[in-house]
Amino acid sequence: MAPNWTNLVRFISEEDGQIHLGEVDSSTHPDVGMSILNGERIAVKLVKGTIFDGIVTDTIMHIDRLLAPIGIEEVPIIRCMGLNYRDHAQEANMPIPDVPVLFVKPRTALNGPYPAKINVPKIAQDGSSDYEAELSIVLSKSGRDIPESEAMKYVLGYTCSNDVSARTQQFKNSQWSFSKGLDGSCPLGPVLVSPSAIGDPHNLHIRAIHNGIVVQVSNTREMIFDIARTIAFLSQGTTLEKGTIIMTGTGPGIGALRNPKVVLNDGDDMRVEIEKIGTLINKVYYE
Repeated sequence: MAPNWTNLVRFISEEDGQIHLGEVDSSTHPDVGMSILNGERIAVKLVKGTIFDGIVTDTIMHIDRLLAPIGIEEVPIIRCMGLNYRDHAQEANMPIPDVPVLFVKPRTALNGPYPAKINVPKIAQDGSSDYEAELSIVLSKSGRDIPESEAMKYVLGYTCSNDVSARTQQFKNSQWSFSKGLDGSCPLGPVLVSPSAIGDPHNLHIRAIHNGIVVQVSNTREMIFDIARTIAFLSQGTTLEKGTIIMTGTGPGIGALRNPKVVLNDGDDMRVEIEKIGTLINKVYYE
């Protein structure tokens, strides 16, 4: 059975202290991330099943703690796009790539929204911890050699994400998986929004906000390789498994390229805001 949710949250409930899925009323709570930060009590309709087949019920529960919209046990891997925004390529003074620039994060990089924190390990506490505001997708089913014309049928939903990066380590190496794959380096949330509720995913305003200052502003129409093309490319000779997260790249304004440079420091407030999805909020914690 196909899922019928539109704004899905994963949470620990007030009622029983267990992890559940729920459907949020977007007319009451258009930005779940901000509602949680502001201490609002959020009622949701319980979703029975998994994120892949969940059905909305009439049972009401309340969010005690908001979690990432997909659990680590359901994520085989996190696939990532580098240099996928035209305005970011211009900022970095780099040519528009002819083929997608790709790297991976392990699923251990998965992190949740507030109150979860971006935990920066010792190796990245050197003035190089950075943010990247990104639209991410979750795949609804497995596929291989997916035609571009069929690719959007594989999208389960859309959410906000932050490609937290250790720049010193990144610039030491042409392979980025270590520098971008540290534990907790992929905050995700606050909700997973269905394709029917998003409409055109290539016309969404996206911002990053660091300690109350807007540091990134772009729109998903700046993507060089759109979502269908990305899925088709990644699936060539490669099985993309159900639950795979695909991070679709970031716009201009990353901390390493700003003047003066912006760094994620202990105690900082970092937010990713995407139109029709809401705000992914995390505090920064130096381990």
